[in-house]
Amino acid sequence: MSNLIQVAPSILNADFSNLRSELAKVNTADWLHLDIMDGHFVPNLSFGPPVVQALRDYSSLPFEAHLMVANPDVYISPFHKAGASRVIVHAESTVHLHRLVQMIKAEGMEAGVALNPATPLEVIDLVLPELSIVLLMTVNPGFGGQTLIAGVLNKIKKLHGIVEKEKLKCQIGVDGGINKETASEVIAAGADFLVAGTYLFKNKESPTQVINELKNLGSRSRRLSPAHMER
Repeated sequence: MSNLIQVAPSILNADFSNLRSELAKVNTADWLHLDIMDGHFVPNLSFGPPVVQALRDYSSLPFEAHLMVANPDVYISPFHKAGASRVIVHAESTVHLHRLVQMIKAEGMEAGVALNPATPLEVIDLVLPELSIVLLMTVNPGFGGQTLIAGVLNKIKKLHGIVEKEKLKCQIGVDGGINKETASEVIAAGADFLVAGTYLFKNKESPTQVINELKNLGSRSRRLSPAHMER
């Protein structure tokens, strides 16, 4: 796995009254992470395709829509039309995960699957070779500003081993509770894609500085011994 770390700001923690300005602060990131919540699958509401489409003209970053919604199949085409390059669906949100992944790819987008902390990796065995990213939730989804659940570190390590053994091209992403300390831990465990919200937008440092710091953690964190990861 590459030592290059990608960072995706989650605008869930941005200033919603001035999103155009907030996008300009994170233009050195790799993706823009869009948390789509419907108040059913998770206990919170965010925004939908019209907001994403309105933002599309004000950022050169590729958009990924993280669908924390019931009935995700009905949202795939609207988010493609709104300008998303990738859609991430939750394995827990559907009984037809393979079909859902194929629907995303049929729209010409990259497909990703997110797993809640308590969901085992085995549920994505069949679709793993077809994914561009597996997003491991390190908090229970629905709200920003939560503390990373340390038990997910072993899950990251296990997935990293599978990806390496099978020579898969999918990235290992983490979402939730990311700061400088936890970023080092998840990178050492095998993650190469960090979703950051509160730490990025509520930091005393500029978002550009935070993004660069997170990216630069890669080579240093992966020099840590496996023993360092035991908690």
